Amino acid sequence: MADQSDIHLYTAQTPNGIKASIVLEELGLKYKVSAIDLSKNTQKEPWFLDINPNGRIPALTDTFTDGKPIRLFESASIMQYLVDRYDKDHKISYPHGSREYYEVNSWLMWQMGGLGPMQGQLNHFNRYAPAKIQYGIDRYKGETRRLYRTMENELKKSKSGYLVGDRCTLADIASWGWVAVAKSSGVDIDEFPTLKAWVERMLKRPGLEKGRQVPSTHPYENIQAMTEEDFEKKAAENREWILKGMKEEQK
Repeated sequence: MADQSDIHLYTAQTPNGIKASIVLEELGLKYKVSAIDLSKNTQKEPWFLDINPNGRIPALTDTFTDGKPIRLFESASIMQYLVDRYDKDHKISYPHGSREYYEVNSWLMWQMGGLGPMQGQLNHFNRYAPAKIQYGIDRYKGETRRLYRTMENELKKSKSGYLVGDRCTLADIASWGWVAVAKSSGVDIDEFPTLKAWVERMLKRPGLEKGRQVPSTHPYENIQAMTEEDFEKKAAENREWILKGMKEEQK
């Protein structure tokens, strides 16, 4: 039956990785979790590539309405599947075809095509690149700040405190994990007070609070206490396996 799930989430503690778990918790769905160790390139092992041929997290499997397995990959696709199939009461969505439905979809595509890639590149050039390329850092920090400003301006106009309509939706959930780690990316969230208040307001949601801790402890609180030296030290610890993984993918 459509209201019964056999969901298995494969994920890691990243801004993209926590999107699906937050949706699952917001909807109160039961699911299994397998933590994917990115430092060991688990996402490139044959069994995982059978689920996601692109070798990225998150990925999800379920028993579809026809009784057969379905595999899903790309965080936005997973989120849309979960609300389309399981959010019948529209707790975090709107009816298909409504004005708000398309507005949510616009913000979801905005996050996938803009915020995630731009801030991801900022993370790489600012933290993990083997050489500091200031042009790259400035380029992607400028774009990330521009995108933050887009959210800041939209939230200022919002009566509900959320991006679309009167409730938290995928528009908010998709972006939260990225904005929550602004400081570790090198962006000063204090420049965007309305956006900062939104991050903290979202933290008060039980579903988000539980979902962000999957499959491991979310770093938000620790990040707020870290210094630039702390970030550089942590980046140095991870740089080797990140660059090694990149080289292996290029073979």
